[in-house]
Amino acid sequence: MKKNFLMIFIAALLLAGCGPAPREAQEEEEARLSPEERAFMDNLASLCGQSFRGEETYMAEGRESWAHLDFVMHVTVCEEDRVHIPFHLSDDTSRTWMFLNENGRLRFRHDHRYPDGTPHDQTLYGGYADGQGTAYEQYFPKDEYSRALLQGHYGREWHVVMDEEMTTFSYRLLYDGEIVFQADFDLTEPI
Repeated sequence: MKKNFLMIFIAALLLAGCGPAPREAQEEEEARLSPEERAFMDNLASLCGQSFRGEETYMAEGRESWAHLDFVMHVTVCEEDRVHIPFHLSDDTSRTWMFLNENGRLRFRHDHRYPDGTPHDQTLYGGYADGQGTAYEQYFPKDEYSRALLQGHYGREWHVVMDEEMTTFSYRLLYDGEIVFQADFDLTEPI
C-alpha cells in the first residue's frame, strides 16, 4: 500500500512538472494579442518579403502634398511579435512603420532615422490599438509618449486598413476624427 502511494505521489509530481508553472502560464496568457489583433498581424505578415507601390489619395487643404513622390512600402520583418514595413517616399528612406506585440498589446510606431541610422528627434511615436479593430483594420490613438513628443497635434490617430480581399493597404492619419492624410498601396502587383 505504501509502495502504491509512493508511486502515485511520484507520478503526480512528474505530471505537475510537465506544464508551465501557474505564474508563467498566466504571464504567457497575458502577453497574447486579442484574436482580431493576432489575425491583423498575420495578415500583415502574409505580405512578407514583398514591396508595393502606393500613392497619396488624400491630403487636407493647407498641408504639403506628397502626390509628386514615389510611394513604396517594403514588408521586411515578420516575426511572431513584430512586423516592420519601411515606407519610402522617392529617395527618402527614413521611415519605418512598426507593428509590435508589447506585453499583449498591439502597438504601432513610426521609426524615423537619418541615413547613418541615428534616430530623428521625433521618432517612435504612435499608439496602442484601441480594441475596436478587426483582422483587416486597426485604430491607434496617440499614446502618452507621442502626446509629449508631438505637442500641438491634438487628437492624433492612425488607422491601418486592408480590404478583406487583401488588394489594398491604406495608411490614414487623423486629427480630431478628421482624415488629414491617406496613402493607398496596391497589394495585387508586388514590385
